[in-house]
Amino acid sequence: MAREPSLQIVTANDLLEGDVVFLTPDGAWRRAPEAAAIAETPEGAARLLAIATGHEGKVVGPYLAEVTLDAAGRPTPTHYRERIRLKGPTNRLDLGRQAERQSAP
Repeated sequence: MAREPSLQIVTANDLLEGDVVFLTPDGAWRRAPEAAAIAETPEGAARLLAIATGHEGKVVGPYLAEVTLDAAGRPTPTHYRERIRLKGPTNRLDLGRQAERQSAP
């Protein structure tokens, strides 16, 4: 049985801040995964990755990440690694995105 084609987004790390970022449809980088451009075909994924690799002065290590869409249509990583990257450092809850969530009113 053939595997159903997966949806993919491009993720990387911001070169100066180190934050996890996502390539948007307009070729910008945002911290919010819901802003990511979603490739529905292998050709679309290759095109997004080609755009990302041209941003060497802005990001480091761009790669494709498989996602599914949640009920609201937001991309949700299917792989454990990307889920951890979205949450931030696992050793200190006072750093990264966890700290931002804890300090939010």
